[in-house]
Amino acid sequence: MGDGIQFLDIILFAAIAAFLVLRLRSVLGRRSGQDRAPKYDPFRKRGAEDAGEDKVIALPDRGPQAEPQGAGKTAEDAEGSPLEQGLTQIKLADRSFEPEGFADGAKVAFEMVIAAFAGGDTKTLRPLLSNDVYEDFAGAIKARIDKDETLESTLVGISEAEIIEAELQGKTAFVTLKFVSEQIHVTRDAEGEAVDGDPGGVATVTDIWTFARNTRSRDPNWTLVATGASN
Repeated sequence: MGDGIQFLDIILFAAIAAFLVLRLRSVLGRRSGQDRAPKYDPFRKRGAEDAGEDKVIALPDRGPQAEPQGAGKTAEDAEGSPLEQGLTQIKLADRSFEPEGFADGAKVAFEMVIAAFAGGDTKTLRPLLSNDVYEDFAGAIKARIDKDETLESTLVGISEAEIIEAELQGKTAFVTLKFVSEQIHVTRDAEGEAVDGDPGGVATVTDIWTFARNTRSRDPNWTLVATGASN
């Protein structure tokens, strides 16, 4: 009788152990709700699997990259226009840099900055801008708030995003783009009356923006270091 009871105990313990193993296998590897999503980077190359993601900006991944155009050359070997020479120097310093992909990322950054500035969203602006540019933007937002005004900004579309200058100064890469876009801007007072701009008027605006990045830094993000407009 005692042997029978021991045998039943062994079977019972084995069943419990099997149940626990199955439970552990069903739980291990799952992501909890506290896992942090990867930081958005506008300059990261986006494949077809990213098509449905919300806009966020990040530079290209820093993993292994295909050999950049001009690999094996020195900066002195670069031929062509000053722009081509500048792009070659940046490629030699940063193997992940690709002008076409960079321009696409800059367009996303342009949209984000325009929307965040209009909405007074300094939290979004902070990582995208250099200290000096951020202070200018934050100062303009504060002045608008102090006057109890709001800015409505609609980016109808970007018709052009062209790299017009590129250079490497020491370890820092600078890339300047010309953005041609259609925008609607309206500033309203506390009563909602338009005090500047035309709600029904679409203006063609040409902006000149310069982005910079330390090519030796582990941080892949580029920051906006200068803004200007030709009209």
